Amino acid sequence: MFDNATHFVFTLTDTVGGIEIPDWAITSAELGIKSSPSFSVQKRTLHGGRQEGSTTITVRAGHFAVTLVPTRGMNIFNVTSGPACYGWASPVDEIVNPAYVNLTGRAGLGWLEGFNEMMVRCGFEWTGHPVTDEPIRYTLHGRAGSTPASQVVVAIERAAPHRITVAGLIKEKAFKLADYETWATVSLVPGETRLSLADTLTNLSDYERPYQIIYHTNFGRPVLEQDASIVSAMARVAPFGAGKDASPAWDRYLGPTRDYDEFLFIGEPMADANGRTAVALVNATSTLGVMMSYPVAELPVFTLWKNTDTERQGYVTGLEPGTNFPYRRPLEEKAGRVRKLAPGAATSFHIDIDFLGSAAAVTDAKTRIAAIAAGRQPVMESEPVYLPK
Repeated sequence: MFDNATHFVFTLTDTVGGIEIPDWAITSAELGIKSSPSFSVQKRTLHGGRQEGSTTITVRAGHFAVTLVPTRGMNIFNVTSGPACYGWASPVDEIVNPAYVNLTGRAGLGWLEGFNEMMVRCGFEWTGHPVTDEPIRYTLHGRAGSTPASQVVVAIERAAPHRITVAGLIKEKAFKLADYETWATVSLVPGETRLSLADTLTNLSDYERPYQIIYHTNFGRPVLEQDASIVSAMARVAPFGAGKDASPAWDRYLGPTRDYDEFLFIGEPMADANGRTAVALVNATSTLGVMMSYPVAELPVFTLWKNTDTERQGYVTGLEPGTNFPYRRPLEEKAGRVRKLAPGAATSFHIDIDFLGSAAAVTDAKTRIAAIAAGRQPVMESEPVYLPK
C-alpha cells in the first residue's frame, strides 16, 4: 500500500501476520526529520471500564492534533487546533470497545452506547435508522464504525512536506451476505490545519452487493453555540420528518434547549466547476469554524442533524454527507438511493476537513462556498419530500 522507498512505514496491527503492538510512538526527531513544526505519532491501548482493549492513535504536529480509534472503525475521536478542541461532550465518556456494545440492543439503537466521536463512518453494508426487513435486522447506522480494524499502518513521507497517513482495514463479512473490505485513511501535513479522508470500499464477493455510507461528523462547543450557523450551497432543503424546528431558521442554532431533542434537514448540495461542494459550521461571531469539502458525485446528498438539547444530554450538531439519507434501508431502496457495487469492484470517497481558527479563515470559507452557490438560493420545502411515495 505504501512504498518503503518514499515512506517510513510502521505496521501496528495485522491479523494475518499476527501483529498487535499495544503501545508505540515515533517522533520526527527519531526519524531524522528536521521539520517545523515537529511531529509525533503515538498509539495507546486503553484499560478499565468499557474502554478495556480500545486503541487510539494520536498524531500531533505543532498546535494541531487528531486522535483516531482503530478499534472503532478508524473513527476520529477529536481534533485540537490551537486552543480549540473539535468534537462534542457525549454522555458516553469512555472510548467504548465495540465488544461491550450490542448493536441489536435497545430495539436496534445499541450503536448509541458507544457514540461520542467527532466523525463516525456509518455503513458500509447499510446505514440509517433501525428496521427489520425480514430476514435482516438493520441496526442503527451499520457496523463499520463499531468494527475494529484488521490492519493498521502508519506511513510518513520521507520527503517534505512529510504527509502523515494512518490507514486501517475494516472488514464487513458474513456468509452469503457480505464480503466487503474498506481501507480507511486519514492524513495531514504538519503545519496545516486540514485533515484529508480517503476511503476505498471493495466488494470481494462474486455477486453484486448494495452499499451505503454516511460520514456522521459531529461538533459541539466551542463552535456550536447560540446563533451559530451553517454556511452551505444547497439546491434544495427539506425536513427529514414531521414536526417543526424550534430554531429561527434551518441553518441557525439555538443554545442548549431543554426538550429540544433533535431535528434533521436533508438536501442536495450544489457543485463547483470541479464537481466539489463545501459546507461549514461557524460560531456566532464568525471567528471559529470547521469546513468540509468533497466531490458531489461521491456523496450526492447531505443531512444536517440538529441536537441542541441540554449540555448533559448532548449539545451537538451533525454535518453528514452521504450516498443516501438516514431513512430506513427499505425506504432508501424504494427511492433508488442505495448504490450497488459489482463483483470485485471498488469505489472511493474523499473529504477534506478544514479547521478554521480565525475570522480571516472563516471569511475565506464563506467566500468559497458563496462562489459555489453563485447567488442561487436553495428551494425550501416544508414537507419531507425525499420520502418515497
